[in-house]
Amino acid sequence: MKNIITISRQFGAGGSTIGQAVAERLGYYYCDKDMIVRTAIESGNLSPGEIRYYDEKVPKEFGFGQSLFDFYNKPLDERLFNAQKEAIKKLAEKGNVVIVGRNANIILKEYDRTLHVFIAATEHFRLKRMMGKMPGVPEEKVLSRLHSVDKARQKYCKYYTDTEFGNAAYYDLALKSSTLGIDNCVDIICNTAKY
Repeated sequence: MKNIITISRQFGAGGSTIGQAVAERLGYYYCDKDMIVRTAIESGNLSPGEIRYYDEKVPKEFGFGQSLFDFYNKPLDERLFNAQKEAIKKLAEKGNVVIVGRNANIILKEYDRTLHVFIAATEHFRLKRMMGKMPGVPEEKVLSRLHSVDKARQKYCKYYTDTEFGNAAYYDLALKSSTLGIDNCVDIICNTAKY
């Protein structure tokens, strides 16, 4: 049985929704960025003030600017990344956890009993889904957001892990939620975790 599940995802593909459902069905702890940051604070690696400070900084090497609209996915300073990496390892050592994002698949690549999942979807599916979550935001702005978050995740992954975001070589399972549906993705992940 796999008791550590990591989920990487394209923006709008439903990775967080799928991760929450998998955790609930398996009785696992669900962990996303907010919970990882909280664990980093509790470990004493960074204070809340430092996290606020670092969470607004972008390494110059990234070559792109910040956006208030991108609070959840913005790149992090090296120190915060390392604090989150240690927090992810501590969560994984307890087991029975679903970790969404933050390059957990690479951070935990040497751990036993892991299942690393990537969730993708067509642009149309992601656009429609995100428009439902962002009422009143013009379609072209949502589409631009999809592209910029995907690009940011690719750069973040390359910068901090020297790997390629979404490359099948770094995952055990890749699912397309636009083809399979959210519920089928949950079923497949839960069934695969049993082996």
